[in-house]
Amino acid sequence: MATDMVVVQHANVENGCCKKGPGYATPLDAMSGPRETLIYVTCVYTGTGKEKPDYLATVDIDPSSPTFSKVVHRLPMPYIGDELHHSGWNACSSCHGDPSAARRYLVLPSLVSGRIYAIDTGKDPRAPTLHKVVDPKDIISKTGLAYPHTAHCLASGEIMVSCLGDKDGNAEGNGFLLLDSDFNVKGRWEKPGHSPSFGYDFWYQPRHKTMISSSWGAPSAFTKGFNLQHVSDGLYGRHLHVYSWPEGELKQTLDLGSTGLLPLEVRFLHDPDKDTGFVGCALTSNMVRFFKKPDGSWGHEVSVSVKPVKVQNWILPEMPGLITDFLISLDDRFLYLANWLHGDIRQYNIEDPANPRLTGQVWVGGLIRKGSNVVAEADDGTTYQVDVPDVQGHELRGGPQMIQLSLDGKRLYATNSLFSTWDRQFYPELVEKGSHILQIDVDTENGGLAINPNFFVDFGSEPDGPSLAHEMRYPGGDCTSDIWI
Repeated sequence: MATDMVVVQHANVENGCCKKGPGYATPLDAMSGPRETLIYVTCVYTGTGKEKPDYLATVDIDPSSPTFSKVVHRLPMPYIGDELHHSGWNACSSCHGDPSAARRYLVLPSLVSGRIYAIDTGKDPRAPTLHKVVDPKDIISKTGLAYPHTAHCLASGEIMVSCLGDKDGNAEGNGFLLLDSDFNVKGRWEKPGHSPSFGYDFWYQPRHKTMISSSWGAPSAFTKGFNLQHVSDGLYGRHLHVYSWPEGELKQTLDLGSTGLLPLEVRFLHDPDKDTGFVGCALTSNMVRFFKKPDGSWGHEVSVSVKPVKVQNWILPEMPGLITDFLISLDDRFLYLANWLHGDIRQYNIEDPANPRLTGQVWVGGLIRKGSNVVAEADDGTTYQVDVPDVQGHELRGGPQMIQLSLDGKRLYATNSLFSTWDRQFYPELVEKGSHILQIDVDTENGGLAINPNFFVDFGSEPDGPSLAHEMRYPGGDCTSDIWI
C-alpha cells in the first residue's frame, strides 16, 4: 500500500477507494516506503562571482540506473541573485487525510532576493518546471517581510514560510508568511505584536498545540559574512520562541544563554504524541533539548556538547564544531548532526532523549584535515590533523553542511555549502572548485557511519561552472519536511 500510495501521488491521480492524501499515515509507515531514486538539490551561483541564475538540480540516486550519482536535469531560475537556500513542499504528511491534496510543488524561498518559487514536479519528476513566482514586492507590500527561509506545508493546505527580517535586513521585521494553496500571499501567521526577536527555522507539534521557532541573526549582519563582534552587538540570536498552534500567540521565549548561541535547525521528535525536540546551536556547538514541563510550560537543557578544538593558524585560538544541520530518523532512534568547521558527521542514539549516546562518527572534510594550513592541538600539547579519504579520486572540499536521511534510515546524504558569503570566508575552495554530495552508509542495528565509495556528485564540473549545493529533497518526502498531526 505504501508503494502504491507514492506512485499515485506522483502521478496525481486517484486509485479508487484506497486513495489518501500525500505522504504517510505515520512516521513508521514512511520508513517502509520505497527507496529514494531522485533527489532535488538547490544549487547556488549567487555570491560566487558568476553572473548565472541559481538552479534546482535533479540527481539520480538509484544504484540500478545508468545515470546513478549524476545530475540528470537542471532548472535555472528566471532571475539572477536569488541565493536559493531551503525548500519545502506544498503538501506533506500533515495533509495525509485529504485526498484532494498532492505533494506536487516544491517551494523554493530565495534568501537574498526574497522571491519564492513554486516548482512543478508532477508532470515529470526527473525534469521539474517552473510553476509560479511569488514577487518579493507583493510579500513586502502585504506583510513587510523579507529574507524567506524555511517553508512547511500545513494541514489546511496553506504554506508557511519563516522570514528573517524586513526589506532593510532588520531582524525586528521578521515573522511568518502565509501563502494559500495557489501560492498567493495571504498575510502573516503570527498575531500582531507576537513576532520573534530573530527568525530562522520552525517546527509545529499540533497534538501539543505548539510551534517552536529558532533564531539565526539579522540579515544585515549574516549576509556580510560572520563577524564575532556582531554577536556581542546583539545581531545574532540565542532564543527559542514558543507559540500556540495554530493561533499564533507567542507564549514563551526560552533564553538559551551563552551555551545556546545561534540556534538554527529545530525539530520535534516525529511521533506527534511526543513533547520533546532538539535545536542545534551553531556557534556554541551544543544540541539543546526542549521539553514540556508538568505545568505546561517549556524547559530546555544541553544534551550534546561538541568541544571546541584548540587550533593554530586560524582566526581564533579555538574552533567550534559549528553544528549547522541535524535531523532525526523517522523512528526517533537516532539523531545525526554535521560539524561544518570540524568536518565530521555524528550519530547519536536518542531512544532516551535526555541521555543521547554517541554511536557513530565519520570525517568528511573540515578545516583540520590533513593538508590544511590549520593544525589542531591536543590537550597534551601535541598537534594533529584528521585523515579524510578521497572519494572516486576526488578530494573532499569544505565540511558537511546540510544532511538528508533515507526513509528507511540506512543512507545519509551530505552537501557542504552553508551560505555563499560564509563559504567564501571559511572555505574559499568551495566557491572556486564547487561543492559535492556524499552518501554515508548507516548501521541502524549497532550504530556506525561509513562513506560510500561508489557515490559522489561533483558540482565542480557543472556546465556553467562550479556551483554550491545546499538542501536536498526527495519527491516522496523525507524526515525534515514531513510533519505528522
